[in-house]
Amino acid sequence: MRAAAVTDWRPALAPAILRRHDHARDADLLLLPERVVVLRGAAGTVVGLCDGTRSVDDIVDELAERFPGSPVATDVPPFLERLRKEGWLR
Repeated sequence: MRAAAVTDWRPALAPAILRRHDHARDADLLLLPERVVVLRGAAGTVVGLCDGTRSVDDIVDELAERFPGSPVATDVPPFLERLRKEGWLR
């Protein structure tokens, strides 16, 4: 069972943050004021689901369907929480 605060949260990018795909690197990026963050592996997919309409549970469920057998239920919520603490998600 997941914590209620995490379950109810519907993450979305903070207003000053943009997500873009860099074709030269074939990687997703977060464009922050005066900084660029390269999202490696499935991080771009996870962040792409953070549109403010899906709860963390919804994101985990969708990723579990896309990546069967991957530890999304244990890895994704702490990843999203780290991004929130950085101020990149609201």
